[in-house]
Amino acid sequence: MSESVAPLLLPFRREVQGVSTWRAELHDVLEEYKEGAAKFIGMPDTVLYCSLHDPVTPCPSGYNTNKTVSLWGNSGRMEMTPSKFMDIQRAIQPDWFQCISDGDTISGEVGRKRAKKSVDRSLSFLDVCLQLLEKSPELQGSVMFGAIEGGDILEERLRSARETAKRPVGGFLLDGFQGRAMAKETKLKLIAAVTAELPEDKPRIIHGIGKPDEVLECIERGVDIFESFFPFQVTERGCALVFSYDCHSGPEAAVLKQNGAQDLEENGAEENQDEISKADPEMTPFEIFLKDKRYQDDFGPLLEGCTCYCCQRHTRAYIHHLLMTKELLAGVLLMMHNFQHYFSFFNAIQDALRDNKLDQLKKLVFRQALQGPANMKPGQ
Repeated sequence: MSESVAPLLLPFRREVQGVSTWRAELHDVLEEYKEGAAKFIGMPDTVLYCSLHDPVTPCPSGYNTNKTVSLWGNSGRMEMTPSKFMDIQRAIQPDWFQCISDGDTISGEVGRKRAKKSVDRSLSFLDVCLQLLEKSPELQGSVMFGAIEGGDILEERLRSARETAKRPVGGFLLDGFQGRAMAKETKLKLIAAVTAELPEDKPRIIHGIGKPDEVLECIERGVDIFESFFPFQVTERGCALVFSYDCHSGPEAAVLKQNGAQDLEENGAEENQDEISKADPEMTPFEIFLKDKRYQDDFGPLLEGCTCYCCQRHTRAYIHHLLMTKELLAGVLLMMHNFQHYFSFFNAIQDALRDNKLDQLKKLVFRQALQGPANMKPGQ
């Protein structure tokens, strides 16, 4: 982790996070509006970051060329040149934005030749965008992040990092690590190698990494900034985050035992968890599945001790009912809880780094990754 930046979580909002979600019609409106997207959507004080792709939605591969990168939105595929990309940035006027790059190297079948082409194209796009950035008065307050590409080829990743670091970028995106195509060991090795080549006074952001255990592993290897797509995904599958991040064995530890051990003893959580995992392989050990019938008569909050609006005013049984009847309010309430819990986790990370207790936090989170909150036994 670079010394100048504490681990930071960027709020995830699908309407502003990915360039590909902005339709051409909205681009035209923003150009005419001339005051940027943040003010346009009524959030002038927010930090607005624009990524190239929506981190929640995988993009089809095989459509990038030496001149264009393909983006996918509601209207289908759009071919994006560096010039057109920068026109969009001038209309949006983000605080930070990712430079256009060829990150089509995460299918798991990319060879050395394709990885080299990815780096060459991305550096070429970067040089063009840097020239356009210098000539754009609307973007003088914006920071452009250069993308580190190269697939799973170490030599190409290092070349991309070294060459990008020579350019006047404001930070670095470690691209191509989202998804499951790359083995975890390979991913962590590449991240550590890449960050070692980057200057410590500029932040490093990564996309598509959100599970608490994976976040901690990336922080140890030099990543500074994450985007909060993970609690959004948890909400989308009807789940609530209930993991502990208090490494001081305080009230949160007791909360974890109460939320987990009681489920285990009264509801046969191990068997139910196996069934749920088979039904939804994306579910993680850090969450509970509120559609499960065990929660229809559970009149406790999503998480004992949580101060979010949902936990203070509603029960697991009520959320279960809303989910089963497909009420939109279910997602609203779950999102409130999941975002607050996840943001508090990042506050705990910053506290652990300040107090030199990151190892303790990591042990706590990793134990839950192996056992799951619903399977924690009393005394653990």
